[in-house]
Amino acid sequence: MFTVDLRSDTVTRPSDAMKKAMMESPVGDDVLGDDPTVKHLESLMAERFGMDGSLFCVSGTQANQIALMSHLSPGDQVICHPYAHIYNYEGGGIAANAHASVAFTGDDRGIMHPEGVLSCLKADDIHFPKSSVLAVENTSNKGGGTCYEWEEIEALRAVASKNGLLFHLDGARLYNALIAKNHSESDYGAAFDTVSICLSKGLGAPVGSILLGNEAFIAHAKRIRKRIGGGWRQAGFLAGAAIYALENNVDRLAEDHAAAKDMAEFLGQQSWVKKVVTPETNILIFGLNEDIDQEAFISTLAEKGIGISQMGPGKCRMVFHLDITPAHLKEVKSVLRTY
Repeated sequence: MFTVDLRSDTVTRPSDAMKKAMMESPVGDDVLGDDPTVKHLESLMAERFGMDGSLFCVSGTQANQIALMSHLSPGDQVICHPYAHIYNYEGGGIAANAHASVAFTGDDRGIMHPEGVLSCLKADDIHFPKSSVLAVENTSNKGGGTCYEWEEIEALRAVASKNGLLFHLDGARLYNALIAKNHSESDYGAAFDTVSICLSKGLGAPVGSILLGNEAFIAHAKRIRKRIGGGWRQAGFLAGAAIYALENNVDRLAEDHAAAKDMAEFLGQQSWVKKVVTPETNILIFGLNEDIDQEAFISTLAEKGIGISQMGPGKCRMVFHLDITPAHLKEVKSVLRTY
């Protein structure tokens, strides 16, 4: 167990207040449509985003995969960034579940641009896969918690609409982007055909993601969720935690962003750090000098009770979240000063 766990914002644990909300949540059998807390969560999120409905899923991966399975036919093509979670970290689900192929475009910040998307489009020819889905990730995990500007979202929406692409958002850390860019939930609901949002990262719920879309999509998504074993029973205990998170843990995400910026400034002053990617949200990526072994560095920190992760060669990662206190930040700096 780490004293300071910066490996991910998925490591958060429910507070006493969240546990109380969970235990006091009324429950039923969600497969039968009887769980009042799940129904409240789903209606709450649909209202916030101005979409027809939503579906409570076990994880962001499940929500994304359900969306892709709904949107795609075998042999179709998804256009996404090469850093995309749906491609890199969902167990090959695009191929295994949706039987689709992938085309990549985007810059080194994890952001896609209209001209790149246009270059990925396939002609209407039986020799080629059918370009069917444009999938955006906001914030970009592998890009370092980077956010899209609203104008960039609008430009991608225009490309998708003009070329018959369904527009899906992997919004695993969307609320971080909303806070960082002062965007609104309803704007995202209007821009995208489908949206997935993880509730168990920075928001601090223990389990669950929400998938949003129109009425026909949600009905189809519910059928797919059942088919892949995602039928909840008394899921209200978990939905209660999600509701608590949405009501109490959104605005405080700014504290995580500030902590990441503070640590970035500190790391930028260390002689053994080669590069620090300026953080926009709660993810901080930095690289070490060539004479330092990255895996050994991470192991050394682990021995001292500090957990960090990596995103490949030259990319150490710290993720800040609601369980990290000012005292934790001070401790990390103290250890790093002696490295």
